[in-house]
Amino acid sequence: MAAKTTRRQIVDAADDLFYSGGFSQTSFADIAAAVKISRGNFYYHFKSKDEILDAVIGKRLDDREKLLASWDQTAESPASRIECFIKIVIVNQAKIMAYGCPVGTLTAELTKLDHASKEKANKIMALFRDWLTRQFEELGCVDFADEHALHVLSWSQGVATLAQTFKDETFVQREVRQIVSWLNDIDQDTL
Repeated sequence: MAAKTTRRQIVDAADDLFYSGGFSQTSFADIAAAVKISRGNFYYHFKSKDEILDAVIGKRLDDREKLLASWDQTAESPASRIECFIKIVIVNQAKIMAYGCPVGTLTAELTKLDHASKEKANKIMALFRDWLTRQFEELGCVDFADEHALHVLSWSQGVATLAQTFKDETFVQREVRQIVSWLNDIDQDTL
């Protein structure tokens, strides 16, 4: 296995394990077993769990930047781009119901641990906030763009948390319909 491929597999496995089991509960041995490499080979790529965490956060940030950029390219209006963001809780519903939001759960865990990487993880939430703010500005809600962005972001985190808690698909569907209706009302008001 090429070094670059092995490193990517380690990061992907760690990403999955940190999401499903939590950062603090995941060990080097768990990650090495998931990738099926020896601990010696593992240490060649990463010297500490914190190095892996930083790589996972970097991957998540990069993945989310690409996702948002794809919506910027494919969705025809700011409202439809915001709707893509809203509907991600349905797209990823099974995982969210099992483990919560991958960004929110990691950010919350690192904050509780007062981990040195918490600020780096917070950059993903800031990315979402900034992107949503730009969408609302383009929609014509300049004075309330950041307020609306935080509303959508807090809504998505709340729905993800309650979806994980109650495992209720109907709740998720209803909440998505309601927030999309709210968005449509804002969109109509700006015309």
